[in-house]
Amino acid sequence: MEIKIERRCKYVFGQSQDSFEHYVDSPDKLKNLYRRVLIVVSISQIFGGAGLAAGITVGALLAQQMLGTDAYAGVPSALFTLGSAGAALIVGKLSQRYGRRIGLSTGFIVGGLGAIGVVIAAMMNSVILLFASLLIYGAGTATNLQARYAGTDLANSKQRATAISTTMVMTTFGAVAGPNLVEIMGKFAVSIGVPSLAGPFILSATAFILAGLVLFIMLRPDPLEIAKRIEAHKQVNKTESLNKANNKRGLTVGATVMVLTQIVMVAIMTMTPVHMKHHGHGLSEVGIVIGFHVGAMYLPSLVTGILVDKVGRTAMSIASGVTLLFAGLLAAFAPSDSMVLLIVALSLLGLGWNFGLISGTAQIVDSTEPSTRAKTQGKIDVLVALAGASGGVLSGMVVANASYAILSLAGGLLSLLLIPVVIWSRKA
Repeated sequence: MEIKIERRCKYVFGQSQDSFEHYVDSPDKLKNLYRRVLIVVSISQIFGGAGLAAGITVGALLAQQMLGTDAYAGVPSALFTLGSAGAALIVGKLSQRYGRRIGLSTGFIVGGLGAIGVVIAAMMNSVILLFASLLIYGAGTATNLQARYAGTDLANSKQRATAISTTMVMTTFGAVAGPNLVEIMGKFAVSIGVPSLAGPFILSATAFILAGLVLFIMLRPDPLEIAKRIEAHKQVNKTESLNKANNKRGLTVGATVMVLTQIVMVAIMTMTPVHMKHHGHGLSEVGIVIGFHVGAMYLPSLVTGILVDKVGRTAMSIASGVTLLFAGLLAAFAPSDSMVLLIVALSLLGLGWNFGLISGTAQIVDSTEPSTRAKTQGKIDVLVALAGASGGVLSGMVVANASYAILSLAGGLLSLLLIPVVIWSRKA
């Protein structure tokens, strides 16, 4: 049985036992492999960023158009976020069993198929198919986030946040371009007989599938498999054993930071396009605001990673809460016709999310070992995705029954819960 499993692993990963040991026994070759993994994952993130931008930018508008009401405009965000929850668990398990290459490439390609389903649903004007396709589309969103872990598998404790941020910053190129191609893709869609709001999902389908192919072809040898071998080698030599109490506390704090930042970010972000449309802003203006927002989510990553590694996980988690508070206050009180203030508010929203995601992710990586890392990361990303789904659903209901200002104010205040959580982690 063990021989069959080993042969299957050799076939799946394209690496023999000797090839793995080749990297384990050579620090220089391992260092070079770490750099190459970052490059490959970064390339996939460029495509992945373009893929996720469509759902953020026009998902709510497409639902509003098909359903004829604002009350359920947050449902698309909730659905693809809910889909990303299930996908995060599956991608995590696939990655743990077969390596990052198989897990991540599968997730991206499935997300691309979901985007194709959204386009077909818009053409058929089928709400049921739209909702089902958005669930599948969420796999691309989940995988885009899960990919950040691949860069950390071979990083030491002083490189982890920087590794996370290196892959995330590359997402910026696609994520910023995506919203700003909304109008162009809309015109292209109309030219081939597809509703204009479905146009960005054509871009998503192409981008997600390309991201999956890049990882499937280029991510060899698999970084998680190498990390497992290194862990096994250290255990044999009785080196580097994690303290289980610190491990559990780190997982709790890291997960809480990411969950809270996700709720606040998704809730405010989801209803911003609808809020802008009600106050006379066009689709191109919505694309600009969301483009700045998504840019702020990812572009500062390289600096954020360095700060998290140098200043510390706790300080940057607190910075996340404070930044999200200012974002919520500005979005709540900014004049609805002010593009500049909306851009600043949504940029701060993205920046606060960036601080929280990277500091929280670094704590998760610090608190896990390669033998269980991918599976644990997948489970935590499920919680993060479910939090985002809740934020998406509630955002539409709050705006329909109160206002966008109330939603933004509530989100900003909720972010302050990050401060007592991280203080508890230091006292525990």
